[in-house]
Amino acid sequence: MAERYDDAKGTDGIPMSAEIQMIPETEDEITTLFEEYAAGFDDFDAEAVADCFAYPCTIWQLGAGNVFLDREELLENIEALLAVYDTEEIVHSTFEVKSLVAAGATAFANLSWRQEREDGEAAMEFACRYALIDGHEGWRIATVFNEDEADGDEGAGSSG
Repeated sequence: MAERYDDAKGTDGIPMSAEIQMIPETEDEITTLFEEYAAGFDDFDAEAVADCFAYPCTIWQLGAGNVFLDREELLENIEALLAVYDTEEIVHSTFEVKSLVAAGATAFANLSWRQEREDGEAAMEFACRYALIDGHEGWRIATVFNEDEADGDEGAGSSG
């Protein structure tokens, strides 16, 4: 599932694939985090979505970083986003892990998302990058980088 960047070289000239050894257990735990994240959106459960974050956290969107110091601040943002999903009649979110790299208690993930209406029509398709941290509650999202259309990413949208 995780892309290994087999042709990329590190700063020391050693292929990055030799430097990156993803532990299957870590990959499974991070995938589970994103499954729970998607399920929270599907269930319109702001609390479940907020459970996927470490605090403070940052969401980068439209060229600006928004810092959420605690769960209550982020819940306001999630509830506003769920209201948009309701208006757009989004009922199901799926993702594909494009790349995943973990080192110690940190990881970076690149995901493509598809959010669908009841009839299966795509309401939104976009990509996000995530910085993750493994803490006492397991893997959590520390930072979201939404890819904006202005960045040249066709089909990008805003989400969490």
